[in-house]
Parts: sequence; C-alpha cells; structure tokens
Amino acid sequence: MKILYVAMKYDYGDPARGLSFEHCNFYDTLSRMGHEIIYFDFMSLAKEHGKEGMNSRLLETVKAEKPELLFAILFTDEFEKATFREISSSTDTVTVSWFCDDHWRFHNFSRYWAPSFNWVTTTDSGAVPKYLAIGYENVIKTQWACNHFSYKPLGLPLKYDVTFVGQPHGNRRAVIQRLRDAGIDVRVWGYGWENGRLSQEGMVEVFNQSRINLNLSNSSAGPLDRLLPWRRRSDQIKGRNFEVPGCGAFLLSGKADNLEEYYDVGSEIDCFTTTDELIEKIRFYLANEEERAKVADAGYHRTLAEHTYEKRFNEIFARVGLSKHK
Repeated sequence: MKILYVAMKYDYGDPARGLSFEHCNFYDTLSRMGHEIIYFDFMSLAKEHGKEGMNSRLLETVKAEKPELLFAILFTDEFEKATFREISSSTDTVTVSWFCDDHWRFHNFSRYWAPSFNWVTTTDSGAVPKYLAIGYENVIKTQWACNHFSYKPLGLPLKYDVTFVGQPHGNRRAVIQRLRDAGIDVRVWGYGWENGRLSQEGMVEVFNQSRINLNLSNSSAGPLDRLLPWRRRSDQIKGRNFEVPGCGAFLLSGKADNLEEYYDVGSEIDCFTTTDELIEKIRFYLANEEERAKVADAGYHRTLAEHTYEKRFNEIFARVGLSKHK
C-alpha cells in the first residue's frame, strides 16, 4: 500500500550523527516489505521551511498523494496537533502514531497527541489502561523488534569477549568501569564513548563478533523520578533486546518490563539485576562456550519466528483495517 512515512531521517535530526534508528529499522523494513513509501523527513523540512511551512507541506502531501496510511514517529513539538486532526478526520488516510517512550512520556507527551490520530501504538504494558482512562480507545499494544533484513548472522569469527553498544546514560560508565576493574575485557561504542558511534553495518558486525553482547538499562533515577510518582518506572524493553538475538548472537540484558513475555530467560537470552550478578554471569558464559552458543541459537530462532518488525507492522495494519493483502 501507499504509506506516508513521517519521521526523522537522521539521529535526533542531525545529519552529522548519521541515520536515525527509525530510518534503519522502520523505514527500511516497510520499504523492503514492498510498500510504496512517501518519505516525509519532518525535521529536515522544518529546518528548511519553518514549522508552519512544514505542517502545510504535510497537508498538501496527503491531499496530493492520498496515501492509505500515515505512519508517524513524533519527536517533540515540531507539528501542530491540528495538522494531524485534520488529516485524521477529513481525509481517507488512516493515521497511526508509534509512541516510543510511554514508560516516561505518556503523562507529559503522548496523552496530548494521541487524540489527533486515528490509532496509536505503545510498547508500554502499563500504558493501555492510561489511554483508556483519558477516553482514547484506539490504542494497540506492540513492541520493539528486529529488522531481520539488516540484523542477521554473518558467519564472522568471534573477535570480542564482551561488548556494549549504546550511549553512556545514567550509571553506564560506572558499570563498564566495574567490569574492567574485575578484569573483564569489555569494548564499548556509541555517541559519547571514546570509540564513537557505529554505523548500522558496523553494529551488526560487532553483534556477530561478540561472545557476550550487553544491554544496560537506559539511565539511573534522578531527583524528579523520586519526587513524582508517574516518573517512577521499570526499565523498558528496547530494540537491542531483539536485534542482538536476531544476529544469532548472545544477549545478556538488564531486566526490563515484560521481557520474559518475549523470551525465555536463561534459555533464549539471559538477564542480570545487579552489577555483581552481571560479572558472575559474564564469567560463567565466557567459561562455558557450548551453553552460550546454545542460548544464542535459541534466541535467534525465537526472534525470527515472533519478533521481526515485519510481523509487528502486519499485526498493526490488520488491527487498523489495512491488511497487507488489501
């Protein structure tokens, strides 16, 4: 079908930071699924034409192209809510917004934007009743996944014992230093680390070449998290939880909300709670190659069977009445 894809092409809208997560996973999957994609990079267009001009262009594009679906991944306040309300109520285009961070952005962001769309998705298991409580019923519980077109086994030899790819948020630097102090050879990449950010292809290679791929929690609690009840949250599942197993690689992850619903912990991936437990499990899996490889293989097959973006998108399209067979 014809999809108007509304998202940032570059990481945080900055070309110097490389392509965005959305581009490498959402856009890439949708285009490889065979859909006709109209790319609306709102951040670049807003910089070129201003906020008002960019919003006008979105309306003009919908009226001219008549897409069956508008699929949006918002950032902050680049749009006017009225723009999406007009498309949702006055055209035949079905509007869907994928909300990325309802674990901590529902109360100050998503709840205000959802009514402008025909449908929204959330990855937060606790967000669905919150949407219903504000009178918004067209919410779909989905989850991050693996772009299996890009994340795949490459047959490369193992090169690293332990790796982490991600920004140094919260206590991540302290955790990495604890591992190094314990004599563990851990390599790190990401915006803010000394090795810098990896390309999509480079990241897939690192996953493939690592005996143990770490997934660390996003951040530690700050003062507002302790003072404001709605900001207290469990760690959320992220794309990394599916991307590493999708490469046929071993994932050792911090525990996250409902992660056990997607993988059998201990047999398809493994998890840790404390840094001491993390160190203990790293040492175990480095000393038990057969067990490590067995878990990685099981995680890979579970990912392909259930956790690809192609499957997630087809489930969403079916819910909103836009089957891939339409």
